[in-house]
Amino acid sequence: MSPVAAAVGEPEKEDLKFGFIKLTDMAPLAIAYEKGYFEEEDLFVQLESQANWKVLLDGVINGELDGAHMLAGQPLAATIGYGTRAHIVTPLSMDLNGNAITVSNDVWKQMKPHIPQQADGKPQHPISASALKKVVDKYKEEGKPFKMGMVFPVSTHNYELRYWLAAGDLHPGYYAPGKGDTTGTIDADVLLSVTPPPQMPSTMEAGTIYGYCVGEPWNQQAVFKGIGVPVITDYEIWKNNPEKVFGMTKAFTDKNPNTTVRVVKAMIRAAKWLDDNNNANRPEAVKILAKPSYVGADYEVIANSMTGTFEYEKGDKRPVPDFNVFFRYNATYPYYSDAIWYLTQMRRWGQIPEYKPDSWYMEVAKKVYRPDIYEKAAKELIAEGKIPASAFPDFARETGFRPPQNEFMDGVVYDGTKPNAYIDSLKIGLKGKEKP
Repeated sequence: MSPVAAAVGEPEKEDLKFGFIKLTDMAPLAIAYEKGYFEEEDLFVQLESQANWKVLLDGVINGELDGAHMLAGQPLAATIGYGTRAHIVTPLSMDLNGNAITVSNDVWKQMKPHIPQQADGKPQHPISASALKKVVDKYKEEGKPFKMGMVFPVSTHNYELRYWLAAGDLHPGYYAPGKGDTTGTIDADVLLSVTPPPQMPSTMEAGTIYGYCVGEPWNQQAVFKGIGVPVITDYEIWKNNPEKVFGMTKAFTDKNPNTTVRVVKAMIRAAKWLDDNNNANRPEAVKILAKPSYVGADYEVIANSMTGTFEYEKGDKRPVPDFNVFFRYNATYPYYSDAIWYLTQMRRWGQIPEYKPDSWYMEVAKKVYRPDIYEKAAKELIAEGKIPASAFPDFARETGFRPPQNEFMDGVVYDGTKPNAYIDSLKIGLKGKEKP
């Protein structure tokens, strides 16, 4: 253990402004602020909600924000130059799971006859998109496009929705940036478009989209408003999938290494507080998140998923203790294999239009994901007696790769050390040297 004398130095920058989007998974930022963890690191932080993911990213790039709650795909896409080019790094992963796919009441009514039932008459979960395929085929026959919403082209939600659709034999469409087509609808059975998270329920209610993939509380909001039914959580699509990350520019972390480590320390503590004693602190967290300055949704709506349950069809509330995970299962550690999964999906759907060797995926992951910064912060917390070493990965042996993961809904195994073999094993999507 490093002697306390080698502790992280004074922060180079004390006054910081961080951005977030109004979603329950911004919680580690709110808790680090409300519980005084930032202040204990001599940091004076201001948290500011942003209009949408693009505004948030631009704010970090131009220095208006010192860091932000980000979609896991954003630092990767920016660093490889898909969309806005900028070198963004991820010293901390913010959570696992937390999203769901919701369809309108009308679509649900048409899907339901194709879904197997449990003994109690309730739908059997997880629900496959093959039940939706019957509905989409009917729309096609009638010459109507089937439209769904997701929050951003490089969001987890886009890739999860695409994964679910493809696993049910529905093509979600290709991107062809080389041909100037960034709509992502080439060859699509289902047309996906961007809608900001808080606007999802009203956009669906207006009939502009027939369903969407979004984080909480905007799926439970549809249940409360009686306008839609969440059909599957991302926990059921890929158990304990990585979700949001904390992003900063590489320039900021290079210039302010002590500040960066201190920020990560405060957020690790907040994440642990959120998961402590089997989520015992969640009701207090929900109260904080319900404030207009954070998520600004009703306590009941946020609590529905944040306290370990999830309501699908009205009245069909099921226990999902890991719907939101902030610290368990090494949720805060920035694994290279998580970064590589996102890159494989960018390649699968054409956002990365050219074939790349396995080594390229590794290089990009190492540029963006920074377990070295995370490890420094964790070791400080261990030395200070704030969190036991047993709560973290064994840093001496950690490779940055999770063991091959086999808990996807379609049974396909993901091994982050073999990205091209994984891409080629997926039924729908670009393979090998194919171009969109």
